[in-house]
Amino acid sequence: MAMQKRTIKIISWNCKMAYRKKAGFILKYHPDIAVVPECECLGEETVNRMWFGDNRKKGIGIFSYSDYELELHEEYNPSFKYVIPIKAKGGIKFNLFAIWAMNDLQQVRKRYIGQVYSALMYYKDLLNEPTVIIGDFNWNVVWDAKPDYPLFGNLTDVIKILKDRDIRSIYHEFYNEGFGKETRPTLFMYHKENKPYHVDYCFASPDFNVSDVEVGYFNYWIGKSDHMPVIVSFDEK
Repeated sequence: MAMQKRTIKIISWNCKMAYRKKAGFILKYHPDIAVVPECECLGEETVNRMWFGDNRKKGIGIFSYSDYELELHEEYNPSFKYVIPIKAKGGIKFNLFAIWAMNDLQQVRKRYIGQVYSALMYYKDLLNEPTVIIGDFNWNVVWDAKPDYPLFGNLTDVIKILKDRDIRSIYHEFYNEGFGKETRPTLFMYHKENKPYHVDYCFASPDFNVSDVEVGYFNYWIGKSDHMPVIVSFDEK
């Protein structure tokens, strides 16, 4: 009898705070792991719950809702506070990078996508291992040329770093859409339906086969957050 392939479902959702009141909406999807930017601290760290932030009401939470255990990677550099490498140990063992791209008033060249680029350059050796990178990047390629000052790297640069290691965007692969041409927004700025942007991503190494990708719909989610959840299901190769 052939062995059944192992599967994993990962959800990223910027919950816009008060996750304790909103988690049930995510749990309906039965995720193995959830990455939740703008999440409050919900208690002490365990193998199923991690949290990072300066404000206990608004950081980034990483939760296991299955038998996956979460462990901070020993290579973690707190200089990249919100690009967090985690060892996910379960049916599939891999490095999970949880992302919440933030403003940086002290180092403006590292703000938002510049922060992600700098962190991935630092962690580039870890990208040779089974990897999933997921979260709120707060950026789209249409803004790559916009800043009045040069960032350390833009989203095009991030995509190139990952492509060189055959790490691809799961959404763009699944829907066969180009960067900057996304038809399913993940952010409605100021909660306005006429201000749609795609800024939340999931990238994965060749160790995973994508079986499904879903982006939440405006009418259902906008009362809960200005971000829509990105729900990705993988089958092990």
